Amino acid sequence: MIRTGILLPESILYGEWFGVLATFVAINTLIYVVLGLIKVLPQWRRPAHLGASRRSETRSIHPDAPL
Repeated sequence: MIRTGILLPESILYGEWFGVLATFVAINTLIYVVLGLIKVLPQWRRPAHLGASRRSETRSIHPDAPL
């Protein structure tokens, strides 16, 4: 009986280059999972009351409107 993996012989599956390739694929998969989660989760925004994004005067069509 010859021991084999699912598609490749066992000698290839335990080779050093195959381990490096598997590590690269695992890291690449984690990166894409993180990027996908960043796109799915709601975007984090700073509070608008910090003043940097406040206008000095109103741009409303009603000039007496509060800031």
